[in-house]
Parts: sequence; structure tokens; C-alpha cells
Amino acid sequence: MSNKANSLSKLALQKFKKNFWGVFSFYFILFIGVVSVFAYVFAPDNSRHANQMHVSIHSKAPGFSVEMLVLPSQIKNEQGFFDKLFFGNINTVTEIPITQHAISGNTISYTEYASDGLKGVEKTYTIDDNAINPETLITKKTFHLGTDKYGRDLLSRILVGARISFFIGFVAVFISLVIGIFMGSVAGYYGGKIDAFIMWIINVTWSIPTLLLVIAITLALGKGFWQVFIAVGLTMWVEVARVVRGQIISAKEMQYVTAARALGFNNYRIITKHILPNIMAPVIVICAANFAAAILIESGLSFLGIGAQPPMASWGAMIKDHYNYIILGKPYLAIIPGLCIMFLVMGFMLIGNALRDALDVKN
Repeated sequence: MSNKANSLSKLALQKFKKNFWGVFSFYFILFIGVVSVFAYVFAPDNSRHANQMHVSIHSKAPGFSVEMLVLPSQIKNEQGFFDKLFFGNINTVTEIPITQHAISGNTISYTEYASDGLKGVEKTYTIDDNAINPETLITKKTFHLGTDKYGRDLLSRILVGARISFFIGFVAVFISLVIGIFMGSVAGYYGGKIDAFIMWIINVTWSIPTLLLVIAITLALGKGFWQVFIAVGLTMWVEVARVVRGQIISAKEMQYVTAARALGFNNYRIITKHILPNIMAPVIVICAANFAAAILIESGLSFLGIGAQPPMASWGAMIKDHYNYIILGKPYLAIIPGLCIMFLVMGFMLIGNALRDALDVKN
């Protein structure tokens, strides 16, 4: 039995490797996963939530460069290494965009950057610490994807925003698997009144529009990061439960299940050790589709303002903040996060199709 399962797994893996788009999507999703985990390592702006604002340089085009005067702070940053690595740097310095500067001893004379053709304010800054070289306080900063309407680095916000869209898929699919497999297994295996009751719950949940149900759960749990994850997961278990139920109804009449009963195995062991491992192929395909659906739902919630809350970066919230710029001559501010959502969803759909073909024993 185990040798046959291993041979089928190897056959499915070989079929999957021959699917170009499936393999390409797998590596693309893996790349997005690495970027999501280590977003602050790759982001030019590694401040927490990539939220360093420079209002004077808002809505600048991709490739925009400006000189920055970085003023040190007396506040010490006592963050640990892993806190900085995974949650970003708590910024204590002050960054000022400038157009020109002059250094005389320990004094820096500079002109602040002014948008819309206005004249910048001229100011001076005197360095108290003689150990600081004034030249080191002047840096040139390039915004490769430009800046958003608050003057934040758009590339950094895109990279950090990938974390929410990517991880909501994992959490939502995990919650939907736990609930869906349990409910579907119990309904399909025991049947009768238990099946009728669980199917009633499934049909009631299924009849409620997904977005409306997510909104209701989100409002009940409160606005926030984890609340959205839980709300999306609680709405996606129904399809898993229906598929698991149907598969178990067919599988429980098979000879290996009858043999397991004859050997005196209890129902829990029969379900978990014998039936579920043999019906996981369609469940895996559904998980890939649910990943994509969870990303779209979270993006829709963030667009409506009840998803991830500011200043947290989210692709859906970025579209909401900048969709009016589509008609104001800077459509990339909304199109770039929109394309990110589209490519990630497409990646999960393609890998789902590849898994379906690879796990289909009839082909």
C-alpha cells in the first residue's frame, strides 16, 4: 500500500515537473514568500510599515532622486536583531528632502525641497557632536517606483504589503482546512441526522455572500490585522467540507475501509489513517484556489477600509488611496499594486491547475 502510494506520488511529481507554468508559478510563489518574510531586508525604506513620509516629494515619478539631510536623534533605538529583521526599524532619525546645501564647519545651510514649483525654505543646522562629520548627514535617495501621495517609497510599500496578501492565504487556508476537513469527515462518514445537520450549516453559510459574511465577522471581531485573517478563514471552509464529505461518502464503501473495520480499527483511525490520505488530491487543488480567493477578499476588504489598517501596508489599501490618480495622470500608483495582486492570484491559479492535472490518475 505504501509502495503504491510512493509510486503514485513520484508519478504525480514527474507530471507536475513537465508542466512549465506550474513549475514557473511554484518558483514565483516561492520568491514572493521569501520577499514577504524578509521584506524589510529588501525594502529601501526599512522603517516599520515602510511609513517614512516626506510630504514635499509626494506622487513623484519612478526613478525620482533627491538629496536627504538625515538629522540624528538623542533617542536610542534598543530594538533586537530579529525585531528589526521581521518587523522593521523604529525610525528615530529625521529625514528632510533638500535641493541644495552648504557646509561651513559644523553648520549645514540647506534649502528644503518644495513641491509644485514653490520656493523652498532656507534653514541651518548646527551639529553639537564634533565626532559627526557633516558630510555623512547628506545622502542621495532614489525612489525606484516613485513615491505615493504621502511621499512614502512606493517600492518599499509594495514589498512590505506582499506580506499581508501572502500570509492571509496561509492562515485562511489553514483555518478552512481544519474546520472543513473535520465537518466534511464527520458528515460523510456518519451520515444520517449528523450529515443532515452539518449540511444545513453548510448550506446556510454557503447562501450568505462571502464578502458580506467577511464584513460581518470583521465588524464583530473589530478592525485589524489578525481579525481579517480569521474572518476570511471562517468563510472558506464550506467548499472544503463539501468536497471532503463527497469523497468520504464514496471512499467509505471501498474494500480497504471494510477491511479496516473487520480488523477492529476505531472510526477515528479509519478516517485519519485510511480515508483522508486517499482523498487529499482534490482538497489540495481547492487549497490553491482558496489561496487566490483569500488574497482577492483581503484586497477587497482593504479597499473598503475594513482590512489592514493604516499605517500597515496592503496592496488593496494602496489601490484605495490612489485609484483617483488614474485620471490625474499618475495611474501607476494604483496599477502597480493591482498588477501585484493579479500576478500573485494568477500564480496560485496556475499552480492549482498544474496540481489538478498531476494528481489526476486517469491521465
